[in-house]
Amino acid sequence: MSVMTRPDSPLSVALPDLAATAALGQRLAALLRPGDVVALKGDLGAGKTTLARAIVAALSPEIEEVPSPTFTLVQTYPVQLAEGLAEIWHFDLYRLDHVEQIYELGIEDALTDGICVIEWPELVEGLLPKARLLTVALGITATGARSAILSGGAAWTERLAKLRSAEPS
Repeated sequence: MSVMTRPDSPLSVALPDLAATAALGQRLAALLRPGDVVALKGDLGAGKTTLARAIVAALSPEIEEVPSPTFTLVQTYPVQLAEGLAEIWHFDLYRLDHVEQIYELGIEDALTDGICVIEWPELVEGLLPKARLLTVALGITATGARSAILSGGAAWTERLAKLRSAEPS
């Protein structure tokens, strides 16, 4: 994985294969705390669901299958964090038509007590807590490899610095 060098700049990570995407998911999972929101942006096929599955798998290794919530819109998973028990709420908002529909899915509870991983967050960005928000913009390079650009609110400053310092230059 390659990294930009400015400490206050977004973190750019090359994801040449699925293993690299899974490794990023594991590293992000280790940094998550209750109240965090991970917004996964990118075109179809950019790796949003792959990254979400890696995050869930890292925090809930006993779960054998992490289905995409494309049709159910949300899946929840219990996780054990250093802070205690928590729940990951994996949202896929691709099929939502109106921002109000997110309330029917339990977003208020998720934002209060859980960790939210949200695919296609664009519709509800105004509802997400800016300080606790980590945005991961996934893209596909000209060679077909994936890349991720991570940027976060105030609660992510130190955690992104840790992630950056763990990257090879």
